[in-house]
Amino acid sequence: MPTQAKVESIAALREQVGTARTAVLTEYRGLSVRQLSDLRKQLKATTSEYKVVKNRLARLAVKDSELGPLAGHLKGPTGLVIAREDPVAMARALQAFARTNPAFTIKLGMVEGQVVDAQELRSLAELPPKEALRSQLVGAIQGPLSQLVSLLTAAHRDLAYVLKARSEQASEQRPDAPERQTEQQQEAI
Repeated sequence: MPTQAKVESIAALREQVGTARTAVLTEYRGLSVRQLSDLRKQLKATTSEYKVVKNRLARLAVKDSELGPLAGHLKGPTGLVIAREDPVAMARALQAFARTNPAFTIKLGMVEGQVVDAQELRSLAELPPKEALRSQLVGAIQGPLSQLVSLLTAAHRDLAYVLKARSEQASEQRPDAPERQTEQQQEAI
């Protein structure tokens, strides 16, 4: 018979899991309380949360949610990272912590409905920030568009250069024309 505290714990975890865009299962064996506190601080900066969960209660909490596929991997000492916003920032924070704390391991995760392993999470962490990706996309679009505009305006620009050169050439010839006429008129006299 479940106790009231366990029922409340399952309900609270189910509520947190329901709002998560990303969840990652980790193994924290060998880490001190201080190291886990540091991890929580780093994750809090990315609007993520780290919880040490009891596997049986966590299985019940994720049972009928989008994170259901993670239930089979809830074995051993398990920590659950829940991210509500940017999965890339959370993955970066986890990878940075894993580099400095080799005892910390990432089992697998669920990113926007897809199960991903530790290697895919590492790849996600290596992605450039959103702003950098947006600027690369704008640059990729802007380059060909500016070339197209340049090609479309080239004919008009070339026509303007030809007309300008022709008008300069005509203006150079006009001052000579009246002088020649006066010279010819003077010779005739």
